[in-house]
Amino acid sequence: MNNKVKKFEPNWDSLDSRVIPEWFQKAKFGIFIHWGVYSVPAWRKVNNALFGSYAEWYYASVYSDYNNNDDDFHSRIYGKDFLYRDFAKSFHAELFSAEQWAELFKKAGAKYVVLTSKHHEGYCMWPTKNKHKKNWRVGDVGPKQDILGSLTQAVRNQNMKMGVYYSMVDWETNWSHRPKSGYFVPERDRKLFGISEQKYPDEILIPQLKELVELYQPSVIFSDGGEWDLSEEYSQAKEFLAWLYNNAPNKDEVVVNDRFCVDMPGNHGDYYSTEYNDKEGFGKIHPWEESRGIGKSYGFNRAEQICDYRTSEQLIHQMIEIVSKGGNFLLNVGPTADGRIPLLQQERLIDIGKWMEINSEAIYDTTFTHRIKTPSDSHQFVTEKENVNYLMMTAWPTDSIQLQLNEVVNVKACLLLTHNGEIPVTFNVQNDTIIIDPLPLSLKDNLVFAYTIKVVF
Repeated sequence: MNNKVKKFEPNWDSLDSRVIPEWFQKAKFGIFIHWGVYSVPAWRKVNNALFGSYAEWYYASVYSDYNNNDDDFHSRIYGKDFLYRDFAKSFHAELFSAEQWAELFKKAGAKYVVLTSKHHEGYCMWPTKNKHKKNWRVGDVGPKQDILGSLTQAVRNQNMKMGVYYSMVDWETNWSHRPKSGYFVPERDRKLFGISEQKYPDEILIPQLKELVELYQPSVIFSDGGEWDLSEEYSQAKEFLAWLYNNAPNKDEVVVNDRFCVDMPGNHGDYYSTEYNDKEGFGKIHPWEESRGIGKSYGFNRAEQICDYRTSEQLIHQMIEIVSKGGNFLLNVGPTADGRIPLLQQERLIDIGKWMEINSEAIYDTTFTHRIKTPSDSHQFVTEKENVNYLMMTAWPTDSIQLQLNEVVNVKACLLLTHNGEIPVTFNVQNDTIIIDPLPLSLKDNLVFAYTIKVVF
């Protein structure tokens, strides 16, 4: 049944029957933005542990002692009496330009953008009306403008979709099984700023989710943190999603991920989330998206060195692999507290955009291959749409290329994508195998990072 005529009930059988709006799987490439009060100290000691260098976790993992890598940075630099919330006074965003950001993301080839509207620290990047967020929201302290609203308008002006990340938990309020103490932040801060955990869903969580939907009509809601400890009942996830799918002004466009509550990841949600390759993608099973930072952190981390950042080539290769497996790639930038996207991060996005100028048709609106078998060569990846397959190669081939077909079909052409358009390459078909002759090295001129052959049927 069509989503537009179906009424969704607050149970998983009904909610899981929703057909994901088609724009999401066509888009393939989006930009994530982690920006908040944590961007002021912008520090976490770097290590190689999965999730171990996230600077947006400063409140829990530098200021407090949750996996803080044996670091005394906060007390040493700011003093033990300096409260985390005091950083907000230095969060000015005076150089922030929503238009410049949106133009950069457009140049990178992104089709959608997702901003942290509220991370686990609880600070709100929009002027929420919620009474519990007084002096912990833009307008009151920090930037004197609606950051989310400004960026939403600028992104849509560039014909991209706009989404929001929303933390299902507030560290100042919510208990968790993960820290030994049961809480991510010190008792002092919880007593000063937290509210009754019993009241949290009805007084903060659900009102704010609905406020975001009604004010900004996001195309994406990226939930996070609910999967750690929040039950279906406490999070009211099913009731909220039924309201979203039935009654929200953006009900026909919005997509949600799978982190609203415990047992939701990989089981429920319009799409499933992976993070820094923490799990294998979901391939043909379900729509999915991999997110990661350009370095080892989402939030800007002053402790990172250039060796901690992925090169443009590595990021493009990762996007190719993800898309060939049916996923989306959500690449994060971490702005500074004054509102700049660091130059090295900008360079990575510009490089991706230049590659996309030639090769984007092999990325957008594609799916995993059906006609051609997945190559065994670790440098070869295949996508598909309509009567075309795309072979993307992360290394220039030095020998002939063999592609095995799942069925015998007529191959009309093989074309190398270049700055000067499509250049035919010689090939022949033997039984169920396409054999492409070795490519002349001269064709490689001005092509960088990865190379695409378009196979037309």
